[in-house]
Amino acid sequence: MTVIGAPILREMVAKYKCIHPSDDNAFDGDGYVLTVREDRTLHYLEHRNMVSKEIIFTPPDCVAHLTSKSKFGRLGLSFLNSVKVHSGFVGRLALELVNLSNERTPITIAQGDQLIHIEFLRREGAPDPYAGKYMFQFMTDDETEMYIDMLSNHFPSLYPREKLDLLRNGRLIREQ
Repeated sequence: MTVIGAPILREMVAKYKCIHPSDDNAFDGDGYVLTVREDRTLHYLEHRNMVSKEIIFTPPDCVAHLTSKSKFGRLGLSFLNSVKVHSGFVGRLALELVNLSNERTPITIAQGDQLIHIEFLRREGAPDPYAGKYMFQFMTDDETEMYIDMLSNHFPSLYPREKLDLLRNGRLIREQ
């Protein structure tokens, strides 16, 4: 597997909306830094899920890897998720966090704070896109429709419209 550098990632974002919305200042040499969509304060030993502001699409020939920003790790914030985003996944990410501060002090993450690095890696082998209950999570119907149109146009054999409609209707977490 090979990490996709920022210039190629920018092309993927323009063509496939791999990160939406995206901000030019959030690209780093090896990927992109995701933000959160709401303020949240975590007290000592508190576990919370935070949702990324950005929608992520991991193309079928890629997987994505997540790591936390050291700024928050140094404060004692621990990132509990598995570090992989499946190929073919579309949705906002649920970021599982816990405050393990040695000082036992609250940690506040503000809306728009850069929190998680995402790196896209090329995968080998036949595509096997994600098709589980978290597909299109935390997305509005309009956002979902935008991705269904893009996926069925760019990857028609992997994403037939009928299959995408079933995934949209069966998603676990909807946004209004």
